[in-house]
This record gives sequence, structure tokens and C-alpha cells, in this order.
Amino acid sequence: MSSHSKKILKKLGQKAVLPLAEIAEPGKYELTRSLKNLVEAGYADIRESDNQKYARLTQKGRSKLNTLLLEGEDALVPLSWDGFWRIIILDLPEDRKQERESLRYLLKKAGFVCVKNTVWISPHPYENLFTNIKKDLGLSTELMIIVTQFIDKETKKVLFQSFKK
Repeated sequence: MSSHSKKILKKLGQKAVLPLAEIAEPGKYELTRSLKNLVEAGYADIRESDNQKYARLTQKGRSKLNTLLLEGEDALVPLSWDGFWRIIILDLPEDRKQERESLRYLLKKAGFVCVKNTVWISPHPYENLFTNIKKDLGLSTELMIIVTQFIDKETKKVLFQSFKK
């Protein structure tokens, strides 16, 4: 994915919709082409209202943006641990298998470790990202996020070995 496409995705991720004039400036072929590629790939779509065109992220685009935020060189992962563990419980039924697999992929990319079939844990502060994903996908009890500093000593030993903290 081109750097222009990544910039457009990040910009679209900041608002529900954006006027095309704010994304693809006239005479900027690279931006216009990148936006067209995003639409063709299903990451964005274009709507028209009040004689003006707007772009917005699709669900597929939101997933791609979340992946980029985890992978990018500008991803913010603190070097020092704040003492809190992020525990995510993910329990999606079989009829939502594709969503479940996508979420597992994002959890792995975010540095989470699967400790039990549906339980993931990490020292990295990605709880806000997963809170937004939870809201975007309309998950209520299927994805639970717990942030705690209280874990028994034996479990802590295993986790410290997993994360080398």
C-alpha cells in the first residue's frame, strides 16, 4: 500500500466522512489515484450530498487502518511498562468466524499472547484501540477488555517470561 493511501486512510479514520476536497486536492494526481485505489479495494467509498462528494471508511477500511496503526513505524508502543496488564476476552460464535479470525490477527499484531482459548493478555496499552474496534463492530459481551495490575505471583512469573519484562 502506498504512503499516500496510508495517509488517506489515517485521515478518513479521524472523522465519519470527509469532503473529497480535503483529501484529494485538484492537480494532485497521486492523492486522487490513491483514493481511487482505496475505493476499488473496498477500503473507502464515496457519497454525494449537497452537490459535494464525500469519502468515508468502510468496515474493511477500518480493519485495514487498525492493522496499519499496529504495524506502522509511527505506532506508539511505550518502551517502559506501566505496570498494568491488558486482558481481552474474545468469544465470537462460529457464524462470526471471519470477524473472530481478524480480531485474533490484530491481537497478535498488538503483541497479545493467547493464554487460554478465548483469553489474550498484553502489557502494551492498546486497550483504547480495542475499545474502538469493539464499538465499531457492535460487540458487547463478545469482547471484554480488562486492565489490571493485580495478577497472582505464579501467573506473573509466566507472563514475565512470555514478555521478557
